[in-house]
Amino acid sequence: MPVLARGAPRPHMMIGRTMKTLESHMPKSGKARAIGFNHIALEVGDIDAALTFYGRLFDFELRGKSKTAAFIDLGDQFLALQKGRKQPADDGRHFGLVVDDKEAVRKALAAAGIKPLPGPFLDFRDPWGNRVEIVGYDNIQFTKAPNVLRGMGLAHLSKNKKAIKELAEKGMAPS
Repeated sequence: MPVLARGAPRPHMMIGRTMKTLESHMPKSGKARAIGFNHIALEVGDIDAALTFYGRLFDFELRGKSKTAAFIDLGDQFLALQKGRKQPADDGRHFGLVVDDKEAVRKALAAAGIKPLPGPFLDFRDPWGNRVEIVGYDNIQFTKAPNVLRGMGLAHLSKNKKAIKELAEKGMAPS
């Protein structure tokens, strides 16, 4: 099956009164389907320094910590910080960290003296060269389950019209 570019329309067909993507009705390949991320691991030079750095930008709770690793809780996911960064700074390689308030991160970066990287997105590098793109929850398709949002104290979060439209086109609009 060809891979479609991000944002490309998906092939659809009508099943009864419901629009479905063709992919959902194609024969299974026998391969496992990638469905999300459990965690992202970042290599840092020092665990305590990394927790201090990220703590200046974000409100978070730890799942656990040792001398060589720390685990920042993201509800049903986590960000693992691991001691041992040796490679040069990331250029294009990055990950998108979803936040409840993108503008609050922009302000925290400014207050910490961290200049966002040039470009159309809110990207920055941590002191170890990890490139992070800040993404607002309201503006993307990624959706936390209501029970997870409730458990995180974020049940008030919602999607904007663009994100809802993108989800609806895939048959995944929130109810």
